[in-house]
Amino acid sequence: MSDSAEDVGPVAFLFLTFPGERADPEVVETFRDVVSQGVITILDLVFISKGMDGALHQVEVDEDLDSVGLAALSLEAKALISDEDLDVVRESLEPGTSAMALVYEQAWARRFAAASRKAGGEVALHLHIPRDVVETAIAAVV
Repeated sequence: MSDSAEDVGPVAFLFLTFPGERADPEVVETFRDVVSQGVITILDLVFISKGMDGALHQVEVDEDLDSVGLAALSLEAKALISDEDLDVVRESLEPGTSAMALVYEQAWARRFAAASRKAGGEVALHLHIPRDVVETAIAAVV
């Protein structure tokens, strides 16, 4: 992914839940595959688990992802997931479950979106994260 927001394709937020306190290996492998194929670019990721005792454990993308089964994902995070987003994730977890909050670029649409903008147009599709939010977040990191 480019460091310029102008070169970013459509961006979305995804929230996956799992039984247990680690990510499902098959899901992690699927993400690794779609990233390596250039379908998506993972921009940010946070993993949260809730123990049977109700204790929360949170792992940010720049921490030890292996401890929660996510070592196969290689990421350069852009810090796009807010504390407010994570509050929703934390509140929804049942004891003995976990969740992965993920912001990703639909990389397959990057060139198409750029060509549309160059022609004075815009891609007319539902964006889960408004473009101005993505631009502001990327600009803040760069």
